[in-house]
Amino acid sequence: MKKHLIFGLLILTTYAGISQEKHNSIKNQSKETPEYTVVSASDIKWGALNPARGKMGPRAANLWGDRTQTGPSGILVKFNDGFSSPPHIHNVTYKAIVLSGNIHNDDPKAENMWMPANSFWIQPKGEIHITAAMGASNLALVEIEEGPYLVKPESEKFDAGERPINVDPSNLVWVSTATINWLNHTSTADLNAYVAYLWGKPGVEGELGGIFLRLSPNTTSNIVVNASDFKAVVVKGEPTYSNPANTNSQTLSLGSYVGSNQNTTHTFSTQTEDVVLYIRANGSFQLSN
Repeated sequence: MKKHLIFGLLILTTYAGISQEKHNSIKNQSKETPEYTVVSASDIKWGALNPARGKMGPRAANLWGDRTQTGPSGILVKFNDGFSSPPHIHNVTYKAIVLSGNIHNDDPKAENMWMPANSFWIQPKGEIHITAAMGASNLALVEIEEGPYLVKPESEKFDAGERPINVDPSNLVWVSTATINWLNHTSTADLNAYVAYLWGKPGVEGELGGIFLRLSPNTTSNIVVNASDFKAVVVKGEPTYSNPANTNSQTLSLGSYVGSNQNTTHTFSTQTEDVVLYIRANGSFQLSN
């Protein structure tokens, strides 16, 4: 059975100190015009995650990429209350975040371990598992590095040398951005924002990585990006959002996604509640107010 990852996240928090010297300042804005993607969760088109499961199977919608083709992709997945898959494997490793409801993802013989909103898990390719859901609204973000995303029978299992991870929100380690030089644009200012490291090497040139960024209520934060690939998904709250190409703020609901491919700035404002963003980036980015 998978265990909640506690010590691994504690170790990851030391990464801030290791990479500070590489990120003391943000590079000048690129002369090229950035391309922006803004996908509101209310506007996405849903289809079957696995058509073989029929109408009772999970529903899915692409946020970026195409899960049926090669290349990386990120999708939203909706599960019916009481859904439970048969044992199966995938041809690719995926990372996932619970956005709402309760989801169980584990070995077929494992006792139910329900992961609530803001939980994070990694499912290795080739490993037999089941996925189940409980509650009226079960929504998850699933991302892969190289498609297509396929569901295969347990008879095709294989060991890729990877191991699964389940992280409950209570095991996340939140670090003030005031203590993270590579992320804090003003070096020591307290922007009233916090980070939880999830995977990879976030903020490092040429490296992929993922974090949760928590923005406090009644704040406006600018994410200054120097990354060839920047993506942010709303995993809690409803921030208002704008960018240099569209200064008219729009409200983003749970599961909405914004992205860019050049140096630019993304602006998020919170109201009476805090907001959590899942950020996936290849390259550096910094926070300012």
